[in-house]
Amino acid sequence: MAINLTETIMLEKPNSTERPIMSGHRTLKIFKSVFAVSGIAMTLIISSLSAKAADEVNIYSYRQAELIAPLLEKFTMQTGIRTNVLFLKKGLVDRVKAEGVNSPADLILTVDIGRLNSAKTSGVTRPVQSAIIAGNTPAEYRDPSGHWFGVTTRARVIFASKERVLQNKITYEELVDPKWKGRICTRSGQHSYNIGLFASMIVHHGEGHTEKWLRGVKANLARKPQGNDRAQAKAIFAGECDLGIGNTYYVGKMQTNEKKPEQKEWAASMKVLFPNVDGRGSHVNISGMAMAKHAPNADNARKLMEFLSSGAAQEIYAEVVFEYPVKPGTKTSDLVRRFGELISDKLSLQTIAENRKAASRLVDKVGYNDGPTS
Repeated sequence: MAINLTETIMLEKPNSTERPIMSGHRTLKIFKSVFAVSGIAMTLIISSLSAKAADEVNIYSYRQAELIAPLLEKFTMQTGIRTNVLFLKKGLVDRVKAEGVNSPADLILTVDIGRLNSAKTSGVTRPVQSAIIAGNTPAEYRDPSGHWFGVTTRARVIFASKERVLQNKITYEELVDPKWKGRICTRSGQHSYNIGLFASMIVHHGEGHTEKWLRGVKANLARKPQGNDRAQAKAIFAGECDLGIGNTYYVGKMQTNEKKPEQKEWAASMKVLFPNVDGRGSHVNISGMAMAKHAPNADNARKLMEFLSSGAAQEIYAEVVFEYPVKPGTKTSDLVRRFGELISDKLSLQTIAENRKAASRLVDKVGYNDGPTS
């Protein structure tokens, strides 16, 4: 039985962290009771069928396929190159590494500089030299050696109660002010989004100052760090705290969540404060891309990367995921603009990546995740 990657391959198995390779509108269901194979075996099957294809590109993605579908459809219309997407909730780099030279992966799409840098240091990416990508992407949002490139950014901002927080400006440094004692909520200090912010503080102020700052933020927490960024908005709505640390795109997700309309109430109860607007600007992270080391369709992957770096593509992508395009002069969606003006910290994300381990050590050293001590 021949299987074409332009169809959807679905393995029905419990607790799966991956979703099918997708393209087009047809679906081929291979039920577990009929055809059971391991993840690696399926990879080898896919590889043998697709590695020589000249009119397609295979994408391993941490971003759900439906979020990037509009982009990929436009790319296919312009180039005739079909796209196949494998969504993995976790373990993307490990999977590509395990597949080795037989991997069908051409392009890796992921979020957070930590994951992009991990892909590079794990040896599963290759450098790409493209004047188009370099021209579209500011230096701070691309790897100096060309292993990864940013597509969109998200800001790490302060969620603030509209009722209980009167001020409309804030700095990250101010979070240690005693006036915020018992009023701040965050997710785990070890989460990659917070580690990126803490690493940026190290770059700006040094480890000693950042350690003191982390102790001060911990002392002002209303509870032990918990939940995700949306959970901090919920806590503000419930009156458990007045400030939370979160990514901007979560605000858009909550404001448009028709399946869970209570999240609209959470979002309506708070305002977005962009820290350090009168200084260095707000910390940002990226959604980004990298070419797989053994990409069987490298030319097609480069064409897709160049397409994703274009203003037209980034406007589509940024609107769907409520983020900011990295290409200068590219329009942000109306919804995102309503959050307020983003002035981005211009720190190189590679420099931030190099300080992530130090940030993680400090989180443990100060016992951040233990919450306030009194």
